[in-house]
Amino acid sequence: MDKRRPEHKDPARLSSTTDQRLLDSRGPGDWVHSDAWRVQRIQAEFVEGFSVLAEIPRAVTVFGSARTQPDHPDYATGMALGAALAHAGYAVITGGGPGIMEAANRGASEAGGLSVGLGIELPFEQGLNPWVDLGVGFRYFFARKTMFVKYAQAFVCLPGGFGTLDELFEALVLVQTGKVTRFPVVLLGSAYWGGLVDWVRTTALEHGVISPKDVDLIHVVDEVEEVVAIVEQRFHELVEK
Repeated sequence: MDKRRPEHKDPARLSSTTDQRLLDSRGPGDWVHSDAWRVQRIQAEFVEGFSVLAEIPRAVTVFGSARTQPDHPDYATGMALGAALAHAGYAVITGGGPGIMEAANRGASEAGGLSVGLGIELPFEQGLNPWVDLGVGFRYFFARKTMFVKYAQAFVCLPGGFGTLDELFEALVLVQTGKVTRFPVVLLGSAYWGGLVDWVRTTALEHGVISPKDVDLIHVVDEVEEVVAIVEQRFHELVEK
């Protein structure tokens, strides 16, 4: 199935990114004075994100590596997860890129669900994958991160690298500090995530930098059905409260 996305929804493709130029303080002094004007662009990103996503149904955000190839077992798992969430009535939100993100978007779209992609301007990625039904392009990571959280009822992480780890721990901090409530964080694939979770349960806990209840914020499962069950349980607890 060949699905095309609107060209105007692609993130900009530049050799240096807007985030990079914002955070880089080097250069002539007159460049620094332009920072205040960037507030308007940042505001516009939030306004567009809120406007486009305001009417989506309940949703789950899925993270995972952009490097995963279609013939890898994790890609098949991503597709199965996207389909299962769609069948359960959830939209699937990803970063809109290739790999696991594409797999989850594809699974949701082929299952008749809503497939959402929140792309980011990066010099080494080529915009949104072709399985995104509703896409928004962002220049700033912090604006994009807000949308991942605001419009989702849960986070699910498949195997991934630094970007996935960043989103994972940011989600855990938001739950730990009460910024978001009743928000399950699920890691799919104990073979991949087991070592990290063991470190959290032993080293981090033994050093006293987290509490025992913080460990319980992480759910590690191996089956797609377990993910959906956790998401559904938390969603209905919230509805019934």
